[in-house]
Amino acid sequence: MMHMQETVLHLKMTKMAHILRVQSAALKAVHDYMYENGVVQSMPVILSPETDPLNHPHFDASIEYYGQKLHLTKSMILHKQLALLNEGFDKIYIMSPNVRLEQGSLGETGRHLFEFTQVDIELKDADKTDFMAFVDGMIASVFSFVKSECADDLKALGRRLRMPELPLKVYESEDLKTQYGDDFERIVSEREKDPFWMLNFKREFYDREDKERSGYYHNYDVFWPEGYGEALSGGEREWEHREILRRMAERKTDVGSYKRYLEVASTGLIPQTVGGGLGIERMVRFLTGQTHVRDVALFPRVPGERIAF
Repeated sequence: MMHMQETVLHLKMTKMAHILRVQSAALKAVHDYMYENGVVQSMPVILSPETDPLNHPHFDASIEYYGQKLHLTKSMILHKQLALLNEGFDKIYIMSPNVRLEQGSLGETGRHLFEFTQVDIELKDADKTDFMAFVDGMIASVFSFVKSECADDLKALGRRLRMPELPLKVYESEDLKTQYGDDFERIVSEREKDPFWMLNFKREFYDREDKERSGYYHNYDVFWPEGYGEALSGGEREWEHREILRRMAERKTDVGSYKRYLEVASTGLIPQTVGGGLGIERMVRFLTGQTHVRDVALFPRVPGERIAF
């Protein structure tokens, strides 16, 4: 918990100005990269009757408005898929605020806020190879721009960034688990010097399962090196109605909570897409070399901690 005096000291910290300048440069690099690659920007959805189920323990974040239950957005995955029904564009991104009222124990990881923003990206008629190449280019653009524009800020923060070698390394999660055990994500993140990819995680109903390799999922995470952990999560999406229903049943997802989404899926209109979300605060934490993600947020919302402002 941050008391008022601690909050004021946090807001007045000299390093915060350096951190926010790095953040501003990183965001400009992201926006420029999107524009140069023909990715259109949509505004975020804050409240929706249907959002990411987030199938792990968390608290409900919903309100009732004129008799309709609306959820604070946990991610814009469903909205991104539906947005690409439009035939006038095939790539979209959103600077999407997310509210995930996680359990308090996650506040100790250094990576979790219960209110955060991610760059949510979705590409139509593309696969994970296309998306991975796209994200490799985006990360390299961010690093290059931040290094050139924020040299003084990085120096003041005692942070030296190295340009990652492209393409980023790619690992299979099952291979790493066999080699390092259940804590493989942390071990490999601490070992690596550049961001890297891990493939194949069993997650929500919307990540596509390989029809010929049961239990293999066409999804991925990007991890920051130096022990900073997960940066981005995403995957190729299920678009076939029967497959979505099968995965919902497998994950014990409440079908009634996704009535409208399933109605669209039943028409066969949902396109084949691939995408992911990159956490802004986690990215800035890595770029600036901070211990905890709270250190890069002016008004941090850390699981389990009381909010001062």
